[in-house]
Amino acid sequence: MQTIGIIGAGQMGSGIAQTVAQYGMKVLLADVDLATAEQAVGGIDTALGKLVGRGKLETHEAEALLGRITPVADYAPMAEADMIIEAATEKEPVKQAIFEKAGTVLSQGSILASNTSSIPITRMANFSPDPKRFIGLHFFNPVPVMGLIEVIPGLATSDDTVSRTRRFAETLGKQVVEVQDEPGFVVNRILIPMINEAVFVLGQGTASIEDIDKGCRIGLNHPMGPLELADFVGLDTCLDIVMVLYNTTGDSKYRPAPLLVKYVEAGWLGRKTGRGFYDYEGDTPIPTR
Repeated sequence: MQTIGIIGAGQMGSGIAQTVAQYGMKVLLADVDLATAEQAVGGIDTALGKLVGRGKLETHEAEALLGRITPVADYAPMAEADMIIEAATEKEPVKQAIFEKAGTVLSQGSILASNTSSIPITRMANFSPDPKRFIGLHFFNPVPVMGLIEVIPGLATSDDTVSRTRRFAETLGKQVVEVQDEPGFVVNRILIPMINEAVFVLGQGTASIEDIDKGCRIGLNHPMGPLELADFVGLDTCLDIVMVLYNTTGDSKYRPAPLLVKYVEAGWLGRKTGRGFYDYEGDTPIPTR
C-alpha cells in the first residue's frame, strides 16, 4: 500500500497518521474541516520535535515524515488511497455517516477500515459500498508506541481483505491478533469491564482512588491502575464502550457503574479535560476523591 486515507484527526487519527508516515507511506488526513486537519498535523510536528530533542529521531527524518502527511478539506482526494481508515469518535451514527460518504470515493479494490474499539463490524459494513472490502482495524493509544493491532473481519469480509489488512498492519511494525466480530473484540472485552468494576469499587467506598490503582499496579503487575488508565483513555470513551457491550449483549454484568456515568455527565472526562478520577491542573495528578 502506498497511500492511506485517514478520517478523524483526533488523538487516534493523528497517531495512526504519524505511524503510517513513519513507515514511508503517503497519508491524507481529513476531519470536519481543513483547519482541524491542519491543527492535527501541527500537533504531529510538535510530537516529532520532542522525539528529535530526545535524540530518538533525526531532524531530516522528522521533516520527511511530516512531508508525507497532507491535510485535506474533504474526502475527494482519498480516491487515490489504497485504504481509508475511519478514526472518528466511538459513536455509531457518526461512523455510519463517514462510511457512506467515504464509500462514494473508495476506489475499486481499496479497503475501508474502521478503528472502532467495540462496535460490531458486520453491522457497520452495511453502510459501506462493498462489505467484502470492509474490516475492523483497531489500533491502541498511543499508536506510535503501542505494539498491537486487532484485525476484525465482518461476516462478509473477504479473505483477500483480511490478508492485505494483516500485511499492512505488520508493515507498521505491529503485532497482530485476528479477532472474531464479537462485542468489544478481545482487549476491550476484558479491559473495559475491569475499569468499570474498579469504578463500582470506588463508588461503593471499598477503597480510595489511590489504593485501587496501587493495588492493581502492584498486585496485578500493571503499569497503570484502572482509574488512571480510564482517565488516559477518556471516561466518555470508556462509557461508550461499556454501553456497546451492555446494549449488544443484554448482559447485566456490563451495566455501567453509576459513578462513571456521573463523571461523564459532569464533563470530567480525564486527562483531555484536566479532571477525571484525578485532577491534572498541577504538576502532579491528585485524586479527586
